Amino acid sequence: MNYPKYILLAMLLIAATSCSDYLDKMPDDQLTLEMVFKDKVRTEDWLAGVYSSIPDPYWGFTRHIGYDPLSDDLNPSYRWAQFGWWVVDRQQGNWTPTNTEPNYWDVLPKRIRSAYIFIENVKPNEAQKVTQEEVDLMKYEARFLIAYYYWLMTEMYGVIPFHAGLTPADASPEELFLGQTPFDEVINWIDAELLDLSNNLPAAYTNNSKFGRATSIMCLAVRARMLLFAASPLVNGNPDYESFVNNKGVPLFNSSYDATKWTRATEASRMLIEKAHDAGHKLYYEYNDDASIDPFLSYQNMLFKKWSDGNKEILFARTDVNSSEYDKHAQPRGTGGNGGLGITQSLVDAFYMKNGLPIDDPASGYVEDGFSAADDVRNTKWDEVQSVGKVTLTGTYNMYCNREPRFYISVMFNEQWHRRENRKANFLLNQADGGPTWDAPQNGYLVRKKVHPDYDPRNGTNPYRPGILYRLGEAYLNYAEALNETEPGHPDILTYLNLVRERAGIPVLAADPGQDAMREIIRRERRVELNCEGIRYSDIRRWKIGEEVLNGDFAGMNFFGTENSDDPNNPNAFYKRTVYQKRVFTKKNYWFPVPQSEIDKNPNLVQNPFW
Repeated sequence: MNYPKYILLAMLLIAATSCSDYLDKMPDDQLTLEMVFKDKVRTEDWLAGVYSSIPDPYWGFTRHIGYDPLSDDLNPSYRWAQFGWWVVDRQQGNWTPTNTEPNYWDVLPKRIRSAYIFIENVKPNEAQKVTQEEVDLMKYEARFLIAYYYWLMTEMYGVIPFHAGLTPADASPEELFLGQTPFDEVINWIDAELLDLSNNLPAAYTNNSKFGRATSIMCLAVRARMLLFAASPLVNGNPDYESFVNNKGVPLFNSSYDATKWTRATEASRMLIEKAHDAGHKLYYEYNDDASIDPFLSYQNMLFKKWSDGNKEILFARTDVNSSEYDKHAQPRGTGGNGGLGITQSLVDAFYMKNGLPIDDPASGYVEDGFSAADDVRNTKWDEVQSVGKVTLTGTYNMYCNREPRFYISVMFNEQWHRRENRKANFLLNQADGGPTWDAPQNGYLVRKKVHPDYDPRNGTNPYRPGILYRLGEAYLNYAEALNETEPGHPDILTYLNLVRERAGIPVLAADPGQDAMREIIRRERRVELNCEGIRYSDIRRWKIGEEVLNGDFAGMNFFGTENSDDPNNPNAFYKRTVYQKRVFTKKNYWFPVPQSEIDKNPNLVQNPFW
């Protein structure tokens, strides 16, 4: 990103020994802080620079931060590692503290410091019609970003050095070289800050040009997700970290279980939902001609429609995202794409059948082998398969037939219809979209979720869509999960879980099956509803199930088609579960390592457990 020179000034100030000393040494043609904050445009651009590290949920969560492929959602071509796809190496356990990507530890403290400089220097400007009210609002925005960035670092690393405010230039070495602060202390500070800001920021802006700026709802959304994480098994009663202390010998995690953390998470999610509803937020729906919910278009367009187009499900979004690279890498090679951004077989298996039952339920009707004898036509205006209402065509592999609507919006499988090309996708060996090239689905699937149906790499058509980071559907599932831990059997659990299922086009649950069974149902619902939205990796970690789901052989369809089969003349040998990758996840992987470069600079830092 190319920043104006006054944004670069903020970055330089971070490394300076003193703001005033540094500015005294600057050439005469350089901007000073006083000059920046006397100018309305430069002031606003400085704040925009602070906003610039909000994650990109498209290319960011895929390529730069990597949360979706680090989970069991996305499956980029494993041969892209030679082109700098570090996340593929991480999947296979090739990870040490000397690896620098992603490096929130380097980037986010700069944004935090820039935000504090902004708060100290922004002031009313009567000549340029910058009022005290506007100044106060911008300060609240900067405070939100500070709290949010501290949470992003905490979510990634677990424990971090924490200091509220600017560190003076003449600070002692002890103040400059901070050790890590206990996890709960940082969470408590962020919690209090976000709650206070939610009482000062507006719930929404009447001016659509301000969409994406901090709101009270964004504060509550971040807070609710954070407190759900803080209540979960990874950091609530985990004995693995009992002896993990900072440089002063202070324990960094509380290894004793605390039930009140679930109560706190429940109340945070309840507050978010109530305030969001009051502000006009609601699930996004599209309808059929008979007034029934169209689950296909509702789920698909929930991620594409803007707030100004009536998508009130959005709670927090980044306005500018690199969706073009995401879409291009998910497009079949023969359609002009890079054709290797896949999804895992475990995600394929996680989706329900259209009767709402999981595929391992004997009553689900799931059939894995063989091919369908008829088209599947349903009540929907979705028109991606030859004509309106068609979901699968005759001859589709049975594994992909009679599945729930979210499956077809999320997954591109072999011989699925590709509307723009007016043909079926062909992922078989030496076919239009298949191998042996690296720009092909290495396990038989491409991701379809978040890929705009009108994206066309041949002519550069890339429809705009907001980069949604938090939405109301997740808030409902957060609340159901936390409430199931605090008040099992509470009617709100079914209410909010069923709102998500109803919109998804699957039957609602008639009764609560009990706390343990409901816990698994909620986890599965999150797996499906929130797939490829940057959330699954956090869920796997906080539930402490990484060794179970991210360690071992990953299988998919047979990438090498007929050549690797028992019967080389069988054209259907592609449809055979085949191991394509061995992934590694051990206890150390629950947290990213503290970058070794940071430990080299700061002797008071300690490396994260098991690294």
